[in-house]
Amino acid sequence: PQREELAEVDVDWLIAERPGRVKTLKQHPRKNKTAINIEYMKASIRARVEHPFRIIKRQFGFVKARYKGLLKNDNQLAMLFTLANLFRVDQMIRQ
Repeated sequence: PQREELAEVDVDWLIAERPGRVKTLKQHPRKNKTAINIEYMKASIRARVEHPFRIIKRQFGFVKARYKGLLKNDNQLAMLFTLANLFRVDQMIRQ
């Protein structure tokens, strides 16, 4: 790890493979079944994590910070993530 505070943390850093590498794995699905399943698992986690960011950018129009000062931007992002959570709860209720 590059950061000093993470030097003693015992974590496996799982980074998604490039699309071309996944494509070559899929050419031999029986031999690479475990690797393919791991890539699908990482992609599903990434999708769950990135979905609130899509809501904030598209539904609420937050594409760049517009306030001067870290505290104001932090407050705005906290409010937008709260609204994104409410937006997702509303979507879940309507299903």
